[in-house]
Amino acid sequence: MTEHESLNNIELGEFEKVTELLSSSYEMQIAFISIIIGLSVLFVVYNKFSKWIDSKKISYTRPHLSRFIKTVLLPVFAIVLVSTMSSYVQLSVLSSDVVVINTVTEDKKDSDETKAIFSKILATINVIVIGFAISRIIPIILKKRKASDLEREDFDAWMDMRGFDDDKEDLFHQLFEWVPPKKAPKDMDETEFQKMLQTKEGRDILEQYRTSKDQPIGTFKPLVDKPFEKWKESERKKYEEYLEACLSGNNESGQKLRLGATPQEVYPIDMWREEKRLSEYEKVEPGARPPGFAAKRRDGAPKSVEHAIPLIFMAAVVIGIISWWGVDLFVLGTVVAGFGVGIGFALKETMENLFAYLMIRKDKIIIEGDRVEVEGYNGYVKKITTRVTYVRHALNESLGIFPTRLFISTKIINYTKDMQFVPAEVAVGVSYLNDARQVTAILQKIGKRAMTEITNEKGEHIVVQKRCPYLDENKPSCGCDKKIFVDLKQPIVRFVEFNSSSLDFKLWVYVREYGHQFKVETAMRMMIQEEFAKYDIRIPWPIRTIYQGDEEKEAEEIGKQDEERKKNLQDHGIGDVPIK
Repeated sequence: MTEHESLNNIELGEFEKVTELLSSSYEMQIAFISIIIGLSVLFVVYNKFSKWIDSKKISYTRPHLSRFIKTVLLPVFAIVLVSTMSSYVQLSVLSSDVVVINTVTEDKKDSDETKAIFSKILATINVIVIGFAISRIIPIILKKRKASDLEREDFDAWMDMRGFDDDKEDLFHQLFEWVPPKKAPKDMDETEFQKMLQTKEGRDILEQYRTSKDQPIGTFKPLVDKPFEKWKESERKKYEEYLEACLSGNNESGQKLRLGATPQEVYPIDMWREEKRLSEYEKVEPGARPPGFAAKRRDGAPKSVEHAIPLIFMAAVVIGIISWWGVDLFVLGTVVAGFGVGIGFALKETMENLFAYLMIRKDKIIIEGDRVEVEGYNGYVKKITTRVTYVRHALNESLGIFPTRLFISTKIINYTKDMQFVPAEVAVGVSYLNDARQVTAILQKIGKRAMTEITNEKGEHIVVQKRCPYLDENKPSCGCDKKIFVDLKQPIVRFVEFNSSSLDFKLWVYVREYGHQFKVETAMRMMIQEEFAKYDIRIPWPIRTIYQGDEEKEAEEIGKQDEERKKNLQDHGIGDVPIK
């Protein structure tokens, strides 16, 4: 049987009777036209209502509630309209003699059948409206649940950071009291531990202390009932202050920002929370970003499963309605499958990209934000789609666009998976007259300086490390000691080679993001020049030097700083190189 013959043999069930019903009565035609016009007017009014409610505070302070209200009102009014029209037709049209166009008089059996078909049509409209409403409500419920989970994660981050920077009156210690452990951690002397417990400064240091395995010590005892709810109340007050600053003009833009504006000028509370997460919980300054900044930043972000739910649910509703009306689904499915096979051959590469996309998502081969190298192109995965994948160059030079199937059919290097750091490496050569162990110790010192001294504009350490140096200053960790899943030992110094005119060394540490290594390498080279000058460590000129009796003099000059270099060797050692 060909596709054309199958299509002709599809049984349309009771759909065939609908045409007969509409052609049988002027009143019936008017009733259907009235329903269509009424629904159209309802949609127009609903769109205006949606824009109106989007400009009210409730859409910003209670976004999930406002979405629910907007979603529920449409089906409620649509059902009322359809039910009203159904009652009118039942009472004024079907209860009387039907005026037929072809002047054929229906008997009582035909009249009952007409009423049943009409009732079924109206019921179908109601089912579609209700199905549409449910398909929109489910994502709202899932988003609300996800928002609650994220809120709990925010609370955990707040606990870990011992409060956010924008907290008022030391909120954390109003809600929690630190209880020290019974004995000192393994990497701390017991006497020192007990001594620190006797002073407030010492207890503050212990409260922020983390072990070599990045674990805090002690516990926190809540001082109030339901501290999570108190924290939520505090965060909501912060948002209300942010909203008031936006609307009053008392913000960085100096203008009164508008609710419901396009592009968006004010963040709803859920987006406000997300902006805080993206900035590692710094305060969101009112009016600090241009309108539409948040939407632009999320442009190209992967869609969540909630976006597919309305389509899937409505497809199921439509299939159910078609089956209810008596259409042969088997034959219809056969025809659709036949078309699908033909389209599949025509869209072979498209289908390959689609299945590659599904495999990538399932196995998490790559995810948005990973730094990868594909066909020699090094960059961050910006967006994965069913057709192409966008990779932003690691130094923001360009945007690579690759077929998605390429990521499962060719060699991909993922620099981010299970390790989120990049080496910053500096090579340097010194004179043969210098002691290699002393040079190694000086480079160790430089590496340690780089770990503690090199920061970004936010004051965060660029070099990753097991324990954030701020913890030793009784300050919260900047995050340089987070997400380290390997045993990382640094700085690393290696005596690389006996070169023709120098002893060659390499020093490297690991930074948090690709691109940061250039800043760290520059800073370490400056430190090398500074420290080498301090200890009279000489870097040979990149030319051959012919000594004419000056070697002893140079050795004597270098020897003058030997005591300082020996002291530095004792203070900083030579890393993990087993030389005494």
